Amino acid sequence: MHPAFNRCYRTGGMTEPRLKTEIRVSAHVRRAQGAGAFATIVRRGDPDAGAVAVKVYIAKDKARLFIQSRDLDGNAVWREPFEEDEGADMEMKIDVWLEKETSIDPDMWIVEIEDREGRAFLD
Repeated sequence: MHPAFNRCYRTGGMTEPRLKTEIRVSAHVRRAQGAGAFATIVRRGDPDAGAVAVKVYIAKDKARLFIQSRDLDGNAVWREPFEEDEGADMEMKIDVWLEKETSIDPDMWIVEIEDREGRAFLD
């Protein structure tokens, strides 16, 4: 098995190998930059299996946040913790939320993308 893949175990057997978080995040940044957006890794987490947060800066104080998690079948899904909240101070709310989450989960990766069209370049 290629070393870039992690083995993941669940009750009842082994699931499909997963690509290391470090590789997935690097590819995400390159994909955004290749499409003309500014993207950077602002916080590095666990290189093998850290959670990923993508903050998309759209305009002054306007931003969106996407968190990658797993569904009940173990498939990667993206969710928005502030899906229905679009206040003027959304960027500040996201920053506070990320600060709290990283204090709980030090393995979390944070990617920031600046794109006027609001594209997150999710898988």
